[in-house]
Amino acid sequence: MIRRPIVTLLFLAAMFAPAAAQERVKVGTQRLIESGPLFLADARGYFKAEGIEVAMTAYATSQLVVEGLAGGGTDLALAEFTVTAFNLAAQGRIKAIAAQAREKREYEGNLIVASVPASERGLRKPENLTNTVVGVTNLGAPSHYQFGQIARHKGFDFAGLTVKQMQTLDGVVRAVRTGAIDAAIVPAIYARELMVSNQARLVGWYSDIDEQQVGGLFASAEMLKTRRPVAEKFIRAYRRGIADYASMLRLDRYKKRVTDEKSQAAAATIARYVYPGRTPAAAVPTVEVGAFYIEPQAVIDTADIERQIAWYKAQGLIDAGVNAAKVIDSTFK
Repeated sequence: MIRRPIVTLLFLAAMFAPAAAQERVKVGTQRLIESGPLFLADARGYFKAEGIEVAMTAYATSQLVVEGLAGGGTDLALAEFTVTAFNLAAQGRIKAIAAQAREKREYEGNLIVASVPASERGLRKPENLTNTVVGVTNLGAPSHYQFGQIARHKGFDFAGLTVKQMQTLDGVVRAVRTGAIDAAIVPAIYARELMVSNQARLVGWYSDIDEQQVGGLFASAEMLKTRRPVAEKFIRAYRRGIADYASMLRLDRYKKRVTDEKSQAAAATIARYVYPGRTPAAAVPTVEVGAFYIEPQAVIDTADIERQIAWYKAQGLIDAGVNAAKVIDSTFK
């Protein structure tokens, strides 16, 4: 996990091939497992094969990732679909060109957890969230939307929730641990750590309630205007990374994740980027269990993006003129 605002990552691709033979592409990201296809494509030479030299910068939050992209600090970025991303896209400064993580039934993505005191008061099912205090990183983050969808599916008034902004995922986890909030929606790796240490209780998987396009690959307007062929090459390499990442998403006949030499090799590569300070023995199982589903061809769920935009408009967080067509460049195949 990143503990400084911006951390420069050193990548293997830059070590190979003469610089003159490579198109340099700056990519913004976070040290997250769902960015695994990017890391795999880098480590396994898929970008190099497309004639691309990748230079990556890791940011502390998804909001900083897209702001860095819109401001010209990077050419491409992997980030969540947030209010910030939607508004920047509507302004014509960035566009989503491929998919990243999504919530999908039968796959463990984000988990709903309750603080121990809240669980003991009866918060044990999603429908028990009514009139509770919940934590999100920021208004307009995916978990904010997810709480809204839980309210819709379970038939209670979202306005009855008290939503607290914690700025960072660390802050959300700390608030659950201390009982400062009643519940949160966090990635599986954080939820499991809380539950193993008996500092939170499981309420449910979000993917059992609804599916959602959580993240995407974004390009700056300048990249699309002046270097579109390079973006197309990048997506080809990125899709190869997704194919390798998929080794961690296989399910057996009991709907349990398959772990074997192939999945462990992919996890070990991703772990070098996400958890550089951990031993492989500690990091590899964490990566395997924390892998979000990613659509094999990186196709964005446009209908879900429209649903997200409509909900954020209803909350007064997105400009009235925003729509999926302004957010997504659907011409990339």
